[in-house]
Amino acid sequence: MAESDPISMPAMLLLETLYDGPAPATVQLQLDFSYRTKSRLRAKLATGEEVGLFLPRGTILRGGQKLLGRDGRIVEVLAAPEDLLEARCADAPALARAAYHLGNRHVAVEIGADAAGEWLRIQADHVLEGMLVGLGATVTALRAPFEPEAGAYAHGHQHPGDGSGARIHMMAGR
Repeated sequence: MAESDPISMPAMLLLETLYDGPAPATVQLQLDFSYRTKSRLRAKLATGEEVGLFLPRGTILRGGQKLLGRDGRIVEVLAAPEDLLEARCADAPALARAAYHLGNRHVAVEIGADAAGEWLRIQADHVLEGMLVGLGATVTALRAPFEPEAGAYAHGHQHPGDGSGARIHMMAGR
């Protein structure tokens, strides 16, 4: 190729807007929770096409949400399966105690229930697993999508001077 020939690069799809309209998504973007908390991100759609995500700071994407591409395409966000720990306790006070200690450490926690009872789910962490076992919880490793609670101050929880919007605290260095 001659030096004067421009290099042809395919245009990257830009995703800058949340979409809550009735139109169905035409493509999917699968991300684990740590990526669904980033407002600036380069990723690949299920088709392999690269996209650039540029959302307002503090945006937390949830599985099932839709984004509007700059080209008009609607992209569905999928919560990717990831390594989690599920804690179950003998009774409600023990589960509340486990939730309190996780919250005191600013850990993102998903709360749920099934036919076997109530549970807490967190991203896999051997230190937190030891803490939960020490509190009397039965802890099981699993691989599943992670959809933690947004927090009491979603769309307003911020720390003075950090310029953030809604956020879930993530343990650093995991």
